[in-house]
Amino acid sequence: MREELLNELMVISEEEKKYRAGQGMVERQLYARESIGEIDRELLLKRGRLITVRPHSRFVDFPEHRHNYVEIMYVVQGSITHIIGGKELTLHKGDVLMLNQQVRHAIRRAEYEDIGINFIALPEFFALPLSMLHEKNVLAEFIAGAFGQKNPVSHYLLFRLKEQPQVENLMENMIESMLHEHSDEDVMNQYTMGLVFLYLLNHLENLSHNSSMDYRETIVQAVLGYIKSDCKNANLTKIAKDTHQSVSVLSKLIRQKTGYTFKELLQQRRFETAAHLLTETDLAVEEIALDVGYENLSYFFRQFKSRYGVTPRAYRMMNLRDAGNLDEKS
Repeated sequence: MREELLNELMVISEEEKKYRAGQGMVERQLYARESIGEIDRELLLKRGRLITVRPHSRFVDFPEHRHNYVEIMYVVQGSITHIIGGKELTLHKGDVLMLNQQVRHAIRRAEYEDIGINFIALPEFFALPLSMLHEKNVLAEFIAGAFGQKNPVSHYLLFRLKEQPQVENLMENMIESMLHEHSDEDVMNQYTMGLVFLYLLNHLENLSHNSSMDYRETIVQAVLGYIKSDCKNANLTKIAKDTHQSVSVLSKLIRQKTGYTFKELLQQRRFETAAHLLTETDLAVEEIALDVGYENLSYFFRQFKSRYGVTPRAYRMMNLRDAGNLDEKS
């Protein structure tokens, strides 16, 4: 982040001076009409505005609360700890935490070097970023949850980005424009936030396992579904396109969640299917090899014997014989 903007963010506010001097807890009327239990967007957002930024107040603990707006915290430097559902989530420089309206959370005291920025936004702000996402995905589901006016979905997403320069530049642009009130800033920031979301979708390996929606698990289950339903034609490049991931990111997610590579999972399913067809159908071995995706018969025979210890024909005969013995006994 540019030095002059960082210096501006580090200035101790009048509110923070009181906290630093030990003059009380969070100032109730600054954030809420009656209780810190729910922070009111009308006290933070100017009329007609869809989004604003507010540097996170340091030198005080924030008790558990929720808010009637969507909050996105971006850590500029240092670290800030949230408590959500009894879990302590410590955000470090570059991390992004997205909180929907119904998420109850508390925040530990931050010190002078701990700089966080809160993006305070109405759900309507995300209509344009949502249109940039196109298909159903983790961020689209998060935004859809924000639009539930009567019962907004209680979800949070934590991206551990480890100082990604692309996101830092985009965040810096939004922070600077809102602090200095540029013209047409809502529209500019909607497009900028959309670009942030598109970047995050291509780096889901950074989505923390502590997030309330583990989208990585959903993606991997979708991959396993592809393999199970059509092991002959399952293709990592096509699946990556269908799930809106890069091939490299998808490969990492599969390995992280299953302990196997895509190729290993695909081969396992193909040979399980081949073994089933050998014992349950009269198809020729050559036909079965083609049906599970192997045109190279020599390779199929070698791999089958490596897995089962016998050739496909011997496997069929052994299982037919075992089945016959069971029939005789019964």
